[in-house]
Amino acid sequence: MKQEARSKHRESADQRISESADQRVSGSTDQCSVLSPPSSVLSPQHSALSTSFNINLRGGWALIKKTWLMWVQHRSFFFLLAFGWMIPPLIYLFVWATAAGGASIGGLTRGGFVAYYLVLILVNQLTYSQTNWTVGDTIRYGGMNSLLLRPLSPVFDALSSEVAGKVVYMLFVIPVTAVLALILRPELHLTLTNTLAFIPALALAWALRFFWGYWLALLAFWATRADALLALQDALIFLLAGQVAPTALLPGVLRQASHFLPFRYMVGFPVEVLTGQLDAAGLLAGFAAQVAWLAVAVALFAVMWHAGVKRYSAVGG
Repeated sequence: MKQEARSKHRESADQRISESADQRVSGSTDQCSVLSPPSSVLSPQHSALSTSFNINLRGGWALIKKTWLMWVQHRSFFFLLAFGWMIPPLIYLFVWATAAGGASIGGLTRGGFVAYYLVLILVNQLTYSQTNWTVGDTIRYGGMNSLLLRPLSPVFDALSSEVAGKVVYMLFVIPVTAVLALILRPELHLTLTNTLAFIPALALAWALRFFWGYWLALLAFWATRADALLALQDALIFLLAGQVAPTALLPGVLRQASHFLPFRYMVGFPVEVLTGQLDAAGLLAGFAAQVAWLAVAVALFAVMWHAGVKRYSAVGG
């Protein structure tokens, strides 16, 4: 399933590159002249920074819209892909809900497990960064050449696919999850505090998962099979991020590892926030860990990118 997704995404990326790379490179000068504010108002340095920001903002938004239109053309494939990602959480939903029966396990009743895993399905789909699996192929096959010629950072290409993909996936996942909620009757007691805290927790979880996977994918500048580390990351997320079981139910050593390593904060922490499993101290500790690990991930991404681009060479693309 992941190999098919990588092939489909690489085809769409190649199509975007071939259609728009020449236009963007040749038209960057025209864009600068149109977007530049009057020289009498801004200094040359300020004007250049403002122009660069406007080009990136408008170009990035145009890239997102174009990518979304291309993904919608293949929506049936991506719906199947999203359904495949829903299967493991659904299996463990039924396992834990059946095990709980009329009692509770670790403070969670049957309805509590249903609520936990339905929220986890949504959070996992929103934070999963499928584009990280195509970065290595882009580097190995020379596709990075065209991306480096654009007046936009290559990161915008990944971000455009992230935004477009999330919209397409949610068109399938939200209705299916709503139907499951009507059938399985989850016990979800929302509070204003948990709902408001869930929003930044979800945003930080996505950013952490995106940049952590991206710096791992950038190892393709040096190694031909860097994707193996992404597979290892997914395995650790499955084990330590609350998918196989809520982290509170993990054995002692695994539970301590889940609180120390970054993987819980990519998926499980936002779920625990919304389902009300954390007190004020747990919320603060979780947010602090998210911010700290995100800073580490962004720093690693920056170091790997600058070092990799310096040694990158390819023919074609």
